[in-house]
Amino acid sequence: MKIKALLIAGPVIFLLSGILPALHAQESGFPEMVLPDKLLSTLKTEHPRLHATKSDFAELKNRIASDETLKKWYESVKNSGERILGEEPSIYIIPDGLRLLSTSRRVVNRMFTLGFLYQMENDVKYAERAWKELEAVSEFPDWNPKHFLDVGEMTNAFGIAYDWMYSYWNADQRNIIKSAIIEKGLCRAMMAYQDVAVQNHSWWVRSEHNWNQVCHGGIGIGALAIADEEPKLSEYILRQVIKYLPYAMVHFGPDGAWNEGPGYWGYATQYNIYILSGLESALGTDFGLSKIDGFSKTVLFPMYLTGPFNRSFNYADGGDGATGGSQLYWLAAKYDAPLAAKYQLQLTRGGSPLDLLWYSKDLVSKQAALPPLAAYYRASEVATMRGAWNDRNAWFVGFKAGDNKANHSNLDLGSFVLDAFGKRFVMDLGADNYNAPGYFNTGANGQRWNYYRMRAEGHNTLVINPGTKADQDPLAFTRILKFNSKGTTAFAVADLTPAYSSEAESVQRGIALADGNTFVIRDEIKAATPAQLYWFVHTRADLKIAGNGRKVTMTIDSAQVIAEIVSPAKAKFTVMNAEPLASSPKAENNKNEGIRKLAISLGGVTDESIIVVFRPVKGKSSATTSFYKPLSSW
Repeated sequence: MKIKALLIAGPVIFLLSGILPALHAQESGFPEMVLPDKLLSTLKTEHPRLHATKSDFAELKNRIASDETLKKWYESVKNSGERILGEEPSIYIIPDGLRLLSTSRRVVNRMFTLGFLYQMENDVKYAERAWKELEAVSEFPDWNPKHFLDVGEMTNAFGIAYDWMYSYWNADQRNIIKSAIIEKGLCRAMMAYQDVAVQNHSWWVRSEHNWNQVCHGGIGIGALAIADEEPKLSEYILRQVIKYLPYAMVHFGPDGAWNEGPGYWGYATQYNIYILSGLESALGTDFGLSKIDGFSKTVLFPMYLTGPFNRSFNYADGGDGATGGSQLYWLAAKYDAPLAAKYQLQLTRGGSPLDLLWYSKDLVSKQAALPPLAAYYRASEVATMRGAWNDRNAWFVGFKAGDNKANHSNLDLGSFVLDAFGKRFVMDLGADNYNAPGYFNTGANGQRWNYYRMRAEGHNTLVINPGTKADQDPLAFTRILKFNSKGTTAFAVADLTPAYSSEAESVQRGIALADGNTFVIRDEIKAATPAQLYWFVHTRADLKIAGNGRKVTMTIDSAQVIAEIVSPAKAKFTVMNAEPLASSPKAENNKNEGIRKLAISLGGVTDESIIVVFRPVKGKSSATTSFYKPLSSW
């Protein structure tokens, strides 16, 4: 075993000097977190203390013995642990020249699994295998602070390992693990907090998106793991974590949505809950973080953003898998939300250590009335509506206005998805290649907007006067002006004018789900000078156009939906490939194979209304025609 010196005295003393008195200040615009003078006065000194105590693990053993669901999950975790025992420790490799993140995530998974099984089985083989990993990773030259997500996740992994397997480590092993947490994690964070990090690696501190929760959350877990041994350093770190977490958490307000999309909701809340759970279990309080406006309401956001057969409305950079995670069990218990726990249960397959620790059979068994079929999330400006809960064949619509400046946004204002009869008939293409040149260059003329999947033409929305520039204003923020829901009928009207302000005087889009099985889209466009207008919908369905181009049958397997143009009389459907228009940039990165788009093209538009209805092959809503009226009458 190789022994390292504890490399903390110099940098910690230097960085902490003169800084503590200023920690109570909170920057304008964010909630003041009132902290005690001695933050660690309630610290539990025994280990484990992160997420669970020794008595929690003992109680879990009893619950597993009497719960078939937990038994199945536990066997799955044991199988994962057995596989890890035979795997080689991680090595330092940054394949794309930017991210160590896949390695950090592997180490997180291994430490949670091995630490959990060590607690549950009291078998040293799990800690011995964990040590091989920890020793190897502690010798990495760094944890890649230029991409600080990597540091946050790796520090989380080491914090869990130190805490959950503390009773196994000898003094030398503890010294090595703790030194790595401090040298490669906490001290790097301190440099960012004091803005002395080189190459601008401190921007994440005040970020308002997932980087905030992941970086602060992981660093905070590392600080809590060693807080009794390094109280001055840990208190400094935790005060910073509590100070800056609200920069992101306020964006759950007012209704619990997340403007980075449901995929990044999962990542952001995962680490948000790691640190809240860690603070509660180690200190007995989260200092009011969980009371930030809107956070309690996010517990139902995944359920509303996921369609009847578990495909999410995947706006922003994200795939369309169901939104959830073990953190949803924690949130459901915290805010007494049995529906959220039931929802997560039907998503949970193999189970994970935190599924086992946070799942509550009593909560899942608790009776709860189903919520309304439609929801509107302000600030993120997203609405969803469906024909029924608990019916995989129900119709489902996700619709967004929102902010093109939000992290991971696409130029997708006005876009939507449509599910019916167990199929996704109108789809969002999702993220493209993160390593594509300029993919995250999001300025007004950013290279990101050259990629088809990032552009309005790559979404189910409007394009006006297409060209080489961004086809929506990358700085635009648009709102849903009207929203109404009653039974199985709901509608939303968005003012999209800011997205097209250089091309049109006014652009509004209304969408309605009538009687749960007919979907209407009405667009109203006014332009000062004649404009070229495109209306797009992306789909994997087979498309058969009929009715002089005004009706199309969309078929996926045996499921069918009819799309029909109601107005204007001159409009016709055409079918196009999911690729850039002739006038668009040719920086295409994804071929979008198997996907086509249903299109309407109109020239010389000055004052036009487009109405398209999607309906079953047989039968339609009796309420449909009420949504053919002008949007001002909705």
